[in-house]
Amino acid sequence: MINLRKISDTTHIRSAAFASVVVASILIVLKFFAWEMTHSVSLQGSLIDSLLDALASLITMIAVYHATKPADKEHRFGHGKAESLAALGQTLCICITSLWVLYEAKERFSTPEPIKESEIGIIIMGIAMILTMILITYQAFVIKKTGSSAIAADRVHYQSDFLINGAVMVSLVGSKFFHLEILDSLFGVFIGLYILWTALKITVKAFNVLMDRELEDEEREKILSIIKSHPEVFNVKDLRTRTSGLQQFFQLRLLLQEELPLCQADQIACEVEKEIIKAYPKSQIIIRLEPIKKRSK
Repeated sequence: MINLRKISDTTHIRSAAFASVVVASILIVLKFFAWEMTHSVSLQGSLIDSLLDALASLITMIAVYHATKPADKEHRFGHGKAESLAALGQTLCICITSLWVLYEAKERFSTPEPIKESEIGIIIMGIAMILTMILITYQAFVIKKTGSSAIAADRVHYQSDFLINGAVMVSLVGSKFFHLEILDSLFGVFIGLYILWTALKITVKAFNVLMDRELEDEEREKILSIIKSHPEVFNVKDLRTRTSGLQQFFQLRLLLQEELPLCQADQIACEVEKEIIKAYPKSQIIIRLEPIKKRSK
């Protein structure tokens, strides 16, 4: 029964990752057509954001597929860091495109131009918002069922995309019905800066993984409390944590009474490991047993 559930979870995660790529591809085609018709700066920024979302979703899909493969002889800790290396490559593209959007917005401030065929742009952005909402809803279902951190991270991209699409819609409506062409430039600047901020966050996250940064203090405290909750554990030292792709790796020294037989001490270590894995299903744990003398009464 457990194996069937795991297969089901894997299927859901893979289907959500594939759906993200498909939706992003459709949005790119729709927004490119709308941008060609309207020449809207804010819509151009939204198009670029969808291109970045498609790239991120593709990387997520590849990462999800690799995450289901076991470590091989040459990569004992798996292949998770390939995702972070790819993310650093993304940031270069993101920075260049965001600067281009900001440049276009500045030029439009200097020489304002009316948006052409805004009705088409409004219709297409409406379709884009509906598709994005459907995807976000399905991703929420998959996250609730599987707890996938990869899909959760991907969902953030499309939540942001939904808001950006809304901003473009406001820009197009403002131009069509109120002749507020300046909104297009203003939202173009907003989207350009937002994309640049996204690049910074991706860079920081990728560097943290590549440099084996420790988990946040709250997570470390949670792990320590799980370990110390075992009645036979005297203490824990030298807890080391890191992440690689979808996996976490923990190393620690488990302090136990020296009078314990080796088989019993090993059983305690196994029980501690199982409790940690319950909280962190994708974790790998290395435990070193260290005996301590029993305190005199």
